Amino acid sequence: MSRTLVIGDIHGGYKALLQVMERAKVTPSDHLIFLGDYVDGWSESDKVVDYLLELRQTHNCIFLRGNHETLLVKWLETGIENKLWEGNGGDASIKSYSLDNITQEKRDTHLAFFKGLQNYHIDEQNRLFVHAGFTNPRGVKAEFFEEYLYWDRTLWEMVMSIDSTINTEDKRYPRRLLHHSEIYIGHTPVTNFGFKHPMNFANVWNIDTGAAFFGCISVLDVATKEFWQSDSVASLYPNEEGRNHK
Repeated sequence: MSRTLVIGDIHGGYKALLQVMERAKVTPSDHLIFLGDYVDGWSESDKVVDYLLELRQTHNCIFLRGNHETLLVKWLETGIENKLWEGNGGDASIKSYSLDNITQEKRDTHLAFFKGLQNYHIDEQNRLFVHAGFTNPRGVKAEFFEEYLYWDRTLWEMVMSIDSTINTEDKRYPRRLLHHSEIYIGHTPVTNFGFKHPMNFANVWNIDTGAAFFGCISVLDVATKEFWQSDSVASLYPNEEGRNHK
């Protein structure tokens, strides 16, 4: 039986990605939607991307663009130093993508993968999948600044604080939420708010369970809401800091 599985932020945690895919018993019949942030944080960003490139040869995959991919692309194309990015996981990607570690050919293949990522996906059930969120009340297609799709945090902040007594017929109900039956995001770790599992407020599901820090990678079945998680990524890379110092 085919499932639609959504996969949260990975942040270079190759070992954790393999673990959670095994725990979810992913098969070629499953439709896989990756929410972005494949890189930056743990030491194996290049291995994560190698795995994704192999996976799309045998599975039905959609790969969305995360903010960390855009930062890595800028460095790969220009070599310009960005200390803020480096201090938030970029240092690990610089090591992964050093020409002492990989070939120029592989670099170019990965760069093409990053540049081909989708900003969002809307499926046949009108479910929206996007890395971060969007701000335009008229919906994701009307978003004026593309960067908001992989940088916004206001969507998640809004649904966490929404008055549950206000229904969708009320004029005060956020117009952003009316365009899609469900919205799936990553980007803002639910662990920042004391949660350990994928969380739901209003019609928004957040699948980022803090893989960049002390949390794990999560996979969720969008039909049943069953989910699977890796071990803490930090426990699989005991000799690394990841972004835990931030």
